[in-house]
Amino acid sequence: MKPIFHTLCLTMALSLPALSREADNPDHSGTATVIDGDTIEIHGTRIRLNGIDAPESAQPCRDARGKTWRCGQQAALALSDRIARRSVSCRPTGTDRYGRVVADCFAAGETLNRWMVGQGWAVAYRTYSTAYVDAEDGARSAGRGIWQGRFEMPWDWRAERRSGGATPAPLSRLLELAGRDWSCSPRKTCPAIGSCEEANWYLQNCAWGGKLDRDNDGIPCESLC
Repeated sequence: MKPIFHTLCLTMALSLPALSREADNPDHSGTATVIDGDTIEIHGTRIRLNGIDAPESAQPCRDARGKTWRCGQQAALALSDRIARRSVSCRPTGTDRYGRVVADCFAAGETLNRWMVGQGWAVAYRTYSTAYVDAEDGARSAGRGIWQGRFEMPWDWRAERRSGGATPAPLSRLLELAGRDWSCSPRKTCPAIGSCEEANWYLQNCAWGGKLDRDNDGIPCESLC
């Protein structure tokens, strides 16, 4: 029995360091740089927070009064403020199609993924995980972050930008705008537009709407918005 016991101990001793190295990969722990509301970088490794989707850095939202604000930028700032100077450790769950590490990340024992969704700075990315649906429900009910007003889901906003034009507006948005005489023809420039809401309508619904956003930050006719 003694040789068998020694063999078992040796096998465990050899396997434990490998497991430890995988769990405590130095490339996935340390000081984090925030790229946007759902992406950080640690030691040059780009890490996408698992199961959440935050507004893109240039993405605008509307507050409860209908005023446009830079929700994507604020989401990134919120994550940066939450991390502050604390060390971040990430537990990889896979990689995405861009080759980024996808992970659950922690700072001082807190799950950053859940915190972002719970504070309304990101939504649960149900396509990949339902782990944070309850956190999203809580943020929506409380009107936190982007839930204080209206916004476009980040994946829809990205799809629109990739297509180079506007995707069809959601039914709720079409109903909201029903009866207004805005039209994509003739084409308009900012001096001929009467309000920020009108400018956003052209940006979202007209093939030429992107021309109103000269600096490509998601906000058209900044003299109005």
